[in-house]
Order: sequence, then structure tokens, then C-alpha cells
Amino acid sequence: MCWVEQHELRLTVDHVHHDDDDDDVESEAHTDTIVVAACSTRLYRRRWLIVFLFSSYSLCNAFQWIQYGIINNIFMKFYNVSSFAIDWLSMIYMLTYIPFIFPVTWLLERKGLRVIALFAASINCVGTWIKVASVQPNLFWVTMLGQFACSFAQVFILGMPSQVASVWFGSDEVSTACAIGVFGNQLGIAIGFLIPPVLVPNVDDINELAQHISFMFYITAAVASLIFLLVVFVFQEKPEIPPSLAQVALRHMPTAQYSYLASISRLFRNKPFILLLISYGLNVGCFYAVSTLLNRMIIEHYPGEEVNAGRIGLTLVIAGVVGSLLCGIWLDKTKSYKETTLSVYLLSFVGMVIYAFTLNLGHLWVVFLTSGLLGFFMTGYLPLGFEFAVELTYPESEGTSSGLLNCSAQIFGIAFTIIQGKIINHFSTLAGNIFLCVFLLIGSIMTGRSSSHDKHFMSMT
Repeated sequence: MCWVEQHELRLTVDHVHHDDDDDDVESEAHTDTIVVAACSTRLYRRRWLIVFLFSSYSLCNAFQWIQYGIINNIFMKFYNVSSFAIDWLSMIYMLTYIPFIFPVTWLLERKGLRVIALFAASINCVGTWIKVASVQPNLFWVTMLGQFACSFAQVFILGMPSQVASVWFGSDEVSTACAIGVFGNQLGIAIGFLIPPVLVPNVDDINELAQHISFMFYITAAVASLIFLLVVFVFQEKPEIPPSLAQVALRHMPTAQYSYLASISRLFRNKPFILLLISYGLNVGCFYAVSTLLNRMIIEHYPGEEVNAGRIGLTLVIAGVVGSLLCGIWLDKTKSYKETTLSVYLLSFVGMVIYAFTLNLGHLWVVFLTSGLLGFFMTGYLPLGFEFAVELTYPESEGTSSGLLNCSAQIFGIAFTIIQGKIINHFSTLAGNIFLCVFLLIGSIMTGRSSSHDKHFMSMT
């Protein structure tokens, strides 16, 4: 394999050889340098363990994001608070991300993956145990504190999939690995939809309800503790030998050449990236709003169907997991970033329209079907946004571009959740969903205007 890389790279350089002896010497030296770089790449089997471990603690954290919202009415009764207060147990994940993403991204660039992984797993673990101590009707503030800790851990997680993929995987595996990294987060949300309605039934006795809630929190804390120990003893910073030429180049780049603030400044002057930044926020913000308010929307039209509301959320996300993996594989094969991203975005808009106008038909099987369609494209868009951003912004750090995308998503997620919740309260679920449809249409138009730059260094390999 190494010989093939040498041969291809020498052919490329030989085209620029000149008759002048000095030029020949200089060109030949350049060839030798490239050959050494090509031969010094290697893929380790451990890369699959690393991405699996990352996906595991991402899963545990994402589960807790939606575990309150999907049984909104039950936690309202237990803590004797409003539905808006329970909504904030989900929205705190979005709010916390916004001020902390920039220092965390700086820390990622300076300290690397292992330090960030340790922070994420440890803080998430602490949050789960705080929530174990919050199972009393008068301790809503304690459960909010625990959820805040978990939301802080999320800041160390969301921007990592593309970074883990690029540091550990070869150029023809990066999109697939990124999709697997996002998969953990999506699967956690899926389990967060499915498990809480099963573990915490809607019973009237507060003491019995407390036992069910406590059982759920203890299970979560045990899993988080196990994952933390695995991260401590297993998670590795980076492979000894880089997996791609891009990583070879980055390792040989002098530290002084990289400035985090300068990188952000360049990104905000990159018009295609700004369009993607807004359109990504609109799409993922809509998904956050739908997920947070799903219980309220389903219960309004199908009273007493808390368990099925969770199953509908599960369908939404599992379909998205399939979409994410297929899109990741497709990108690795075709590198058609703009076309794939635009197509999936348009289909997300279509899926949202269909979901909005069929929710009130009175047939749960229709809701399952339309939710699956919506999830396949809307959730499947997540890794596409990450990879399209890397394509548009190379050679800027993947962590920086991913962090900005997620920050945009949190801002729109908070705004859409609050506004759609108010629209549902004052008008109807249909009006609230039409509100989201409008912004997905705007996002589709903006995505169409984004154009890919032909600077992606990965194409060299």
C-alpha cells in the first residue's frame, strides 16, 4: 500500500521537473519529503474502540437531555411546577452550551482529546449522582442543578465527533466515523424517549412515583460511573502514527502558526460557512423544539399515550440514526457535500410539512410513519452539517467549526422551543409546527446558496 502512495505522489511531482540541474535537485528533495509523509501513515484497530467509547459517554449524556421532557406531565405533577419549568430541564442543555463552547473549544485545541473526554465523562457522572439526591417533591432546584452539570458535560461532547474521526481514521473513513460519533448522541436521545415512560409510569401516589424516578436515576448514575472508569483507563489521546496525510501535516505545523481567535475571525469572514452556520442552526433547532415538546403535542391529540409518545420519539431518532449512517457512507464514497446536504435539507422540510398536517388525524400509526420520515432526514442531517463545514473551512480546525455549528443550533433551539411552546398554548400544535416549517424552508434556501470550496485537503489522499 505504501509503494502505491509513493508511486502516485512521485508522478505528481515529476511533472514539474525542469532541465536545470538545481531545479532537479530541489524537486527530487521535495519528492522524498512527500514519500516519507505518505509512508508514515497507519490505521490502528484501536480507533474503533476509541470512537465506540466516545459514542458511549455521548449516549449517556444525551439520554438525560430528554428524560424529563418526554414525561413532562409526570414530572410536573411530582415537582408541582409548570410545563415551562420542565421544558427548561431540556433547554438548559442548549443555554449552557452557548457561553462555554468557546473556552471549551480553546481547551480542546490546547489540551487534546483525552483531557476533553475526561472532563466530559467526569462531569456527566457527577450530574447523575446529584439527580439521585433530588427525588423529593420540594427538591426541583437540586434536579435542575444535576441537569446543569450534565448540560455542562455536553459542551465537551458535541464538537468532538469530527475531531475524533480526523485524528484516528483514514481519509476514506472520516465521514463514516463522524456518523458513528454522532450515532451515540442520537441513540442516547432515542433511549431517552423510550425508557423514561416505561420506568416512570403515570401513577397518582407520589411516594410510589418517587421510587420509580429514583430507580431511573440510579441506573443512569451506575452507567455513567462505569463509562467514566473506562475513559480513565482506555481512552487515548491520538495514535502514535497518524492515519492520514492531513494529520501528518497538522502534526508538523508549528504551534505558533495556529491562533484560535484568528481561526474564528477567518470563519466569520467565510460567507458559505456563515450561510451553513445559520441553516444548520435552523434545522437542528427545529429538531430540538420538536423533541422537547413531543410529549405535549402527542398528549394533546392522544391523551394517556405517554408510552407511545416515547415510542414515537424513538422512531424519530432511530430513523435518523439510519439516515446518518447512510449519509456518512455516501459522503465517503462520493464527496458530494453540497448536493447531499441540500437534498437532505429539502427533504427535512417536506417531512416536517407532512408531520404537521397529519398529527391530528387521530391515527397513531400515521404519526409513527411521519415521525420516522421526519427523523430520517432531519436527524440524518447532523453529520452532513459537520462534514460540509469541514469541507468549506479547511484548513481550520474541525473542533472550531463544529463548535460554532452547535452554538447556532442551541440558540435557535431555545428560541424555537419557547416560541413554539407559546404558539401551542395559545393556538394549536398545527400552528406551532407550521412555524417550524417556515424556518426549514428558509434554511433550505440558504443551504442552496452555500457553495463548496475545492480546498479539501483530504482529497489529496
